[in-house]
Amino acid sequence: MLREVYRIEKTGSLDHLQRKSESLSEPEGDEVTVEVKAIGLNFADVFAIYGLYSATPKESFIPGLEFAGKIVKKGPKVKDFEIGDSVFGVTRFGAYATHLNISEKTVFPLPKGWSMQDGAAFVVQALTAYYALVPLGQVKEGDHVLIHSAAGGVGIMAGHIAKKKKAITIGLVGDSVKFSILKDVGYDYFLIRSPKFKQEMRKILSEHPLKIVLECLGGRYFHDSYDLLAPMGRLVTYGSANFTPSHSFRNWLSIAYSYLTRPKIDPLSMISDNKSVMGFNLIWLWNEIDELRKHFSDLMMLSLPKQTIGYEFTFDSIHDALRTFQSGQTIGKIVITVS
Repeated sequence: MLREVYRIEKTGSLDHLQRKSESLSEPEGDEVTVEVKAIGLNFADVFAIYGLYSATPKESFIPGLEFAGKIVKKGPKVKDFEIGDSVFGVTRFGAYATHLNISEKTVFPLPKGWSMQDGAAFVVQALTAYYALVPLGQVKEGDHVLIHSAAGGVGIMAGHIAKKKKAITIGLVGDSVKFSILKDVGYDYFLIRSPKFKQEMRKILSEHPLKIVLECLGGRYFHDSYDLLAPMGRLVTYGSANFTPSHSFRNWLSIAYSYLTRPKIDPLSMISDNKSVMGFNLIWLWNEIDELRKHFSDLMMLSLPKQTIGYEFTFDSIHDALRTFQSGQTIGKIVITVS
């Protein structure tokens, strides 16, 4: 089978992401061949393309972590799917393609009433939010939870999950124009990043303890959020948006500055403050498929609404989609439609 892909031979620039035609082998064992209909974009895609992601393959690779599509072929050991089934799923890179082979263990039936775009928009960011809040954050009813980048894909799903757990949600965004989406999600409070952040947070908390922070920015808001945490509070960090390249090429000077000014926490102060800082990289769950499937099953039991899709691009316009993603001005998810 001949397929179209976007492949990186050398990291460091968006210009290195090149479209190619290449053959795809027949599915083996428990693999299915998926005809991809939609692809979800994530921060990991951008960081991998620039060579700033620790999990990036050292050799030539195809970016992309999530997709939705139809099964067109299956290997001899496939038990749970048939040709023609609509599915969505995750892959440790490789989603920027019109077709891919993947184990049936990492694809799931597309929920009834969901479009392919809905499926491609859901898995990675919903799993990120769930893993941060539930296994790590141990969120419970009545907890005050601060969620950074609350109008982004993870922030929206985190808001939904926290409300399912009956927590009190506080959303932090970069612009007040994003307040409307936070209101739709059901956030209890929202505020913009500003020099008055800590002061405004204390007014919102009104002596209530801040139990959980979901942090993905780095810089001063990491430190300020840590300072606001109550004893026994947990700061869960899953990204560093401050490192996101703003140009089409890798700017080492800017990267070096961000690295040297990155947040630093003294372990001794953590002990005396009785606070926790936890970091995770969701892609490593791909090495623990049974655990990934368990978390995904628990996530789906929450019956969350579909992800908010802010932008849709065509497969021909992936570079434009990535540049839009880099802007930091998006709301919800960016999805690529493959035709």
